[in-house]
Amino acid sequence: MEIKEFDDVVLKDGRTAGIVEVLDSTHFLADVGDGPSNWENIAIELKDIAWVYNRPNNSK
Repeated sequence: MEIKEFDDVVLKDGRTAGIVEVLDSTHFLADVGDGPSNWENIAIELKDIAWVYNRPNNSK
């Protein structure tokens, strides 16, 4: 599975996350939370991602 910057993904623990930075093909920084007031920036790995549910048309 290829993950791109700004993809919205579902994590295996059920949370949704927005990819904010691709560090390499298996490591990413993502925002999780319900909105800007409680977003948390976390490091995730490809193995933590269940699927991509949204990819912007103009993604890198």
